[in-house]
Amino acid sequence: MTARELVSPARSLLNWPGRLMDLFDDDSFIRVEEVVEDGSLVLRAELPGVDPDKDVELVVENGVLTLRAERREESETKGHHRRRSEFRYGSFARRILLPAGATDEDVKATYENGILEVRIPVDGERAEARKIPITQT
Repeated sequence: MTARELVSPARSLLNWPGRLMDLFDDDSFIRVEEVVEDGSLVLRAELPGVDPDKDVELVVENGVLTLRAERREESETKGHHRRRSEFRYGSFARRILLPAGATDEDVKATYENGILEVRIPVDGERAEARKIPITQT
């Protein structure tokens, strides 16, 4: 058996719709960027093709921001004999650990051109690092 014959079945599995590689593909997560500016943590998330009023939920709880979104598939395929789509549909979620000093008061979120922007106030005070003693038993 040649190397090409060994690789071919594996390659077809990786290219198969609903590919095995999708389990390990970072694109299955909501991609974000974070920056601290003007006393706020600013989080931007790519969410094209969603209706923020119906399909997005933001929750801040116990120092964690949870972002849930759902992209619904268009089911109409009139006149199409064959269909191929690499668009991602379904529910997506992302949890972001907030920095020390972040508050859940006065959080603001806006959505424009497929980008969700969340601003979370940070009071600027960070908890002091402290060494934890280790007891041997």
